[in-house]
Amino acid sequence: MDPLSDIIALLHPSAAIAKPISGRGQWGVRYRSYDAPGFTVVLTGEAWVTFDKREPLRITEGDFLLLPTTPAFSLCSKPGVPCIPAEPLAEAVRHGEQEGDSDFAALGGSFSIESVNAPLLIELLPDTIHIPASAGRGTRFGRLIELLSEECIADYPGKELIIQRLLETLLVEALRWDIIGNNAASAGLLNALRDPAMARVLRAIHEDVRRRWTVANLAGIAGMSRSAFAARFNEVVGCAPIEYLGRWRIAIAKHALLSGAKSLDRIADEIGYESASAFSTAFSKRLGCSPGRFARRHAGSASPGMPAIS
Repeated sequence: MDPLSDIIALLHPSAAIAKPISGRGQWGVRYRSYDAPGFTVVLTGEAWVTFDKREPLRITEGDFLLLPTTPAFSLCSKPGVPCIPAEPLAEAVRHGEQEGDSDFAALGGSFSIESVNAPLLIELLPDTIHIPASAGRGTRFGRLIELLSEECIADYPGKELIIQRLLETLLVEALRWDIIGNNAASAGLLNALRDPAMARVLRAIHEDVRRRWTVANLAGIAGMSRSAFAARFNEVVGCAPIEYLGRWRIAIAKHALLSGAKSLDRIADEIGYESASAFSTAFSKRLGCSPGRFARRHAGSASPGMPAIS
C-alpha cells in the first residue's frame, strides 16, 4: 500500500462519537484539550472556532474541520461572545436559545485510533485541516458531505452505520485532499507526499520495510545527491530518512505485539532486523522497555476518543 494507506490501516480509525450539534441566537462554549482526533461537519449556518493564540476561524455550511489532536478551543455564534466552560457529551447538544429552529447545525465528534501509535499521527500531520465548502463543493469530498447531510436529516434503517462509514471515508478524503491541494503545511507526511521525489522515497520505504536502506539508496530513488536529499527529507518530513524508517518499523512492531499473533522472530524478520535479539535491542532503545513488557503493559489498551467540536 502507499504510505498514507499504510498509516491509516495501522491506526484503523473509527468514528467513536458522532453527534448532532445545534445553536440559536448568541452563545459560546469553551472546552479543554483532548488527546484525540476531532472533527466537525457544518450542515447549516455558521459558527466561530477559536484556538489559543490564533485568530477566530469561521466555519460555515459544508465546511469540514479535522484536528489530529484537539487543543483547548471555544465555539461560539460570533467572535466576542462570552464563552462558558463546558464538558463534552456523547449525545446531541443545543447551544443558546432552546426554543425555535436552530440557525446553526453540525455533526461533530471524534475518531478512535490505536492508542499506542497515536503519536505517529500527531507527528506526521498538520495540527489543523480545514476544508471550506468553496474548496470541496463539486469534488468527491463535496459529494461525501452532501451524502452525510442527507443521511443526518433522513431516518432510514441503518442510518447510524452509514454515518459511521461516511465519516471514516471523510477522514481519508480530508487527508488526501490536503495532499492534492496546494495548502501551506508544516513538515510531515502530507507535506512530503506533495513532493514527487520525497513521495517516491516514502513509497519505496513502505513497500519494502525489510530492506537495509541507506541514505545513499534513498537519495538515488529521489534522484538527488546524498546531502541534498538528507536536507530536503528533513525539511519536508520533519526527521532524518533513517529516523523515519526506524519510527515506521517500531510502529509496525507495536501493532504486531498488541495483536499477539506473531513471535518476536517473525516480527523482527518482517520489519528488517537480523534477529529477535537485534529487534529487542532496538525496540528497548526507542521505547525504554522490552517488546514483551510493552505487550503486557498495553494488553487490551484502547483509545476511547472524545468529542471535538461540540
